[in-house]
Amino acid sequence: MTDRRSFLIQTALAGAGALVAGAAGPLRAATAAAEPRWAPFAEAMVVDACGFLGDDEAKVGDPLTPRLIADARASGLRVLQTTVGPVAQYEGAFEATVRDIAAWEDEIARRPDVFLAVRSGADLERARREKKLGVVYQFQDSAPIGEKLERIDDYHRLGLRTVQLTYNVRNLAGDGCLEPGDAGLSKFGHSLIERLNQRRILVDLAHSGRRTALEAIAASKSPVLISHTGCAALVERPRNKTDAELRACAQRGGVIGIYLMPFLRETGQPGAADVIRHLEHAIQVCGEDHVGIGTDNLVSAVKLTEAYKRDHAESIRERRKLGISAPGEAEDVYLYVEGLNAPNRFETLAALLSARGHSDARIGKILGGNFARVMAEVWG
Repeated sequence: MTDRRSFLIQTALAGAGALVAGAAGPLRAATAAAEPRWAPFAEAMVVDACGFLGDDEAKVGDPLTPRLIADARASGLRVLQTTVGPVAQYEGAFEATVRDIAAWEDEIARRPDVFLAVRSGADLERARREKKLGVVYQFQDSAPIGEKLERIDDYHRLGLRTVQLTYNVRNLAGDGCLEPGDAGLSKFGHSLIERLNQRRILVDLAHSGRRTALEAIAASKSPVLISHTGCAALVERPRNKTDAELRACAQRGGVIGIYLMPFLRETGQPGAADVIRHLEHAIQVCGEDHVGIGTDNLVSAVKLTEAYKRDHAESIRERRKLGISAPGEAEDVYLYVEGLNAPNRFETLAALLSARGHSDARIGKILGGNFARVMAEVWG
């Protein structure tokens, strides 16, 4: 698979109607993402802690199309933390990462009216104030660092601000969530966290094994992120985090992002009600100051064409061959959430939370205020 559509499906995976009872009352699942509104949205700090901009009509590395630019504006996002570099791959990872960063730097330079490179807390606030989309570079695997910790300094100069320690499988830093041994953080992983702390780069524990997560939270001198996950107490999947992991992250000042992925329910296509259910559980466990959203999705809506369905199925089969497909990935469950399949999904979620009785202050934190606070604290 070499076309843009297949690439985006792989990237999103890497990262990718009924009434539901909850603490704040019943929720009616949204039928259209364009309808619900939340009045304070225009001035809110809206952060997607793991998301992607892409187009299935262009080749990898091509400039973003006018439609994607329009979707970026329509999303209301002020910060998009997006993945650069490959996952579960060491050979050629450094070169691929540099190319990814260069492509984004070109895009930001090409459209300064739309994008802003985020390197510090001040940049986060500038993006909100100027109503631009601030772009943060993150790794979803520490493989591009290899054995050379000094590369962290080089990547920091290139704009990297968040490093996820592991993808689904074992690497030099520790065990990912699919490793049955769950051996935890390695000696090298401890050294890696120490260097990341020194360079004021955020540690991300999405995709990590459960022991790896708990040991990394304890090892880090700075708060950590779990940028995109779900709650294992609701749906037991390797990609979802236990209450112990969620609580440990929050107690050390970190933030958990709930994703919009198939792992939010046992079977079938997830809906807006599933997202709300996981958000509310995370709030109950962690407190409202430690929960956010990391969609692990494209900003643009998924178009369920026959070509998309075919490429999605092929992508799942390929991931299974490589041993990186997580339980819950299915050929007939696609990378979107019903009721939230539109660029303005964050405003829709805000309206749904408001309808359930959550305060505007709490909603602002969940939409991105919490992530922005910890990012500014760590990055300076």
